[in-house]
Amino acid sequence: MNGALKITLAASLVAGLAACGNDDERSGPLGVLAQTASQVVAQRRAADQPVVAPKSPQEAAAEALRVNPGPLIQAGFESLDRTQVMALTGQNGALRTYMTPAEEALILRGGMLVGTRGLGHDLSVAEPQTETLIRAGATGTGVRIMRYFAGDGVERPLQFSCTVGAGPRPGVTVESCQGHGTSFQNSYMVAGGQIAVSRQWIGPNLGYVTIQTLRP
Repeated sequence: MNGALKITLAASLVAGLAACGNDDERSGPLGVLAQTASQVVAQRRAADQPVVAPKSPQEAAAEALRVNPGPLIQAGFESLDRTQVMALTGQNGALRTYMTPAEEALILRGGMLVGTRGLGHDLSVAEPQTETLIRAGATGTGVRIMRYFAGDGVERPLQFSCTVGAGPRPGVTVESCQGHGTSFQNSYMVAGGQIAVSRQWIGPNLGYVTIQTLRP
């Protein structure tokens, strides 16, 4: 399957779920993304060039796949009204950190969101006991603990009761959670035990993020 077709399919799945440094730094995943962004800005500012319309998420994904050979995801932050390509910058066991040139990061475990950094109101760590059910596409219940740093710097946990089951579309698993006067619903598409496309709740301030794997 070619890159363009992968991007088109991934984009349609997301829509369904949502109903200056040294040479090493410049050649690394963030450097490639930053250079690409700088080139676009420079082109738009050139006096003899017409203003270039912003790239669509599909165009941005295709460009990132072309210039960056490493693992990539695309994340759409609904409350921030922006979609960004994020490159793998670190791995610790099963945990992968994907980051933008602005050092905003998502921490994933096989596609499951377990933390954020640099976004403000960050999720320190998520502990979903429902993860095994989600990866298996099974039904059941479990507890999800979401830990956040408060203004005083103290980490505070929020515990939610969750139910996992089949979603409204074939191949979609839904995790419905409630607690502390709020409720949210995460949606996942799993392939080979890995979450390839998802819509996951970060927290009460940041809301939902849609995540699709561009290159594993």
